[in-house]
Amino acid sequence: MANCLIPDHYPNQIDITRTPLAFGDRAVPRLNRELQNKTTLLTRQRALRSLCDYLHDPEHIASCIEEGIPESLKELLSDSDPFCRYKSAECLYVLSCNSNGRRAIVDQGIIQTLSVLFDDTEVMARRNSHKAVEMVSEFAFGSEGIVDLKLIKTLVNKLKTELDDIKELILDTLHFCMQVDTDQALEAKAMEVFTSLLKNEAETIRAKAARDIFDLSIPLEGKNEALKLETIPLLVNLLKDQDSFVRCKAALAIEAIAITTPGKYQCIKAGAIPSLVSLINDNLSEMRVNALKAISCLAEAPEARKTLLDDVDKIKKLIDDPVPIVSKHADISVRIITWKP
Repeated sequence: MANCLIPDHYPNQIDITRTPLAFGDRAVPRLNRELQNKTTLLTRQRALRSLCDYLHDPEHIASCIEEGIPESLKELLSDSDPFCRYKSAECLYVLSCNSNGRRAIVDQGIIQTLSVLFDDTEVMARRNSHKAVEMVSEFAFGSEGIVDLKLIKTLVNKLKTELDDIKELILDTLHFCMQVDTDQALEAKAMEVFTSLLKNEAETIRAKAARDIFDLSIPLEGKNEALKLETIPLLVNLLKDQDSFVRCKAALAIEAIAITTPGKYQCIKAGAIPSLVSLINDNLSEMRVNALKAISCLAEAPEARKTLLDDVDKIKKLIDDPVPIVSKHADISVRIITWKP
């Protein structure tokens, strides 16, 4: 029989950890007011939870930017409460997944404030801030903004101490930033840090470190730095790695360093040629291309050309490869190996 007693718990469909959204176009102004509430911590926390869900709908991004939500989140990044800091960074990460949100983050100077969380004691705050910065860096105006703020040295230093999953985000951020400017990375001794990460147990970190070595080896200063630090023997060892992505990026880095004559001879001395030849029939087309390009660079040295003559028939078979770019570089390699003065 039914009774009129009121239960002392909330119905299942009511979530007390989130702010109920106002109807229609009043939802965002109400959320913004609650984000700016300085007196009640619970109000800010509940508003952040609701906002994070609300931002996942791309149709809501424009109205949130117009209402000044990014500015409110910027203020909350320095909140004394760890939950508010990491949740506001998460909201900014969701914003950064949208083109309008990325532009707002850069234009309103939020990257600088996000970088303060790189030193936060809360792991989630650090992780979310790096996720947001990495997403922004994937676009030219974002990576230029990071370079202009002189954050490269800070990011490089964080690679020495951060957790592995955060290191992956930092390596990605540096990858995009070095396409804009490599001087700051060279000054921060990034090549030394990347070289040490080639020994990391995580396959993804080894691969991304090798990719970043390639980025940093585009200028001559980077190539010379790699030679001084004896980066090449480590890269040659990675050509035998079990992970195909690691092997692929190691060959890519060797190709960049081997453009110079000292680089060629250091690669030959480290035994790169047999390992590269063994990779030309890899199932991954990118791997075949990188191996062929590295072989072409090394074949410019007479000693390497003499060694590679024994394998020229294997390389000739790739001229008929179904992937056009593989066929192209196989033809280039054959011409260089068989060249006679």
